[in-house]
Amino acid sequence: MTRVEDVDPSRTALLLMDCQSAVLAAYCPGDDTQYLEALRTVRADASRAGCHVIHVVTAFRAGHPEVAPSNATFSEVRDANMLVENAPGTGIHPRLAPADSDLVVTKRRVSAFAGSDLDIVLRAKGITTLVLAGVITSGVILSTTRAAADLDYRLFVLRDCCYDPDNTVHEMLMDSVLATQATIVDIETWLKILERAQA
Repeated sequence: MTRVEDVDPSRTALLLMDCQSAVLAAYCPGDDTQYLEALRTVRADASRAGCHVIHVVTAFRAGHPEVAPSNATFSEVRDANMLVENAPGTGIHPRLAPADSDLVVTKRRVSAFAGSDLDIVLRAKGITTLVLAGVITSGVILSTTRAAADLDYRLFVLRDCCYDPDNTVHEMLMDSVLATQATIVDIETWLKILERAQA
């Protein structure tokens, strides 16, 4: 579990994961304005506090050569010809467009660490604390929490900046699974932690 007094914004990264137009359209049907605004608020406050902001996206080369026939999850993506590099829907949602100071990391599987150079980037920058947000809780949030904990990162998960189409699953993961390896906080609490860290 992460202790609040350990948070150093200069060694902390906010990971905004799979916040891509096609992903949001598939998993957040209807009005996603409130969710996107929450992410924008967290991103802005993290930047002001001196945290690193890293967008993690899922993308494949044309033809999806990275997807094995045995991969049930991404075979569906391949068959639908989704998340191809440089395709319009693969990009980060326009309302979360990266700032010049943000980094973008591309992954090839569910976890932010799978098939990406995320760990290299984090260690090169001396980052020891990760703050996780994105779509979906039972996908990238769960997988990245597990991987990051095994890599000895300190972890926060922003409860109201993670989305899952099944709210029961979302709440169960937050309270019974993710809480065993990360500190679960809401936006208001996280912003107060940032304020104290800068005091």
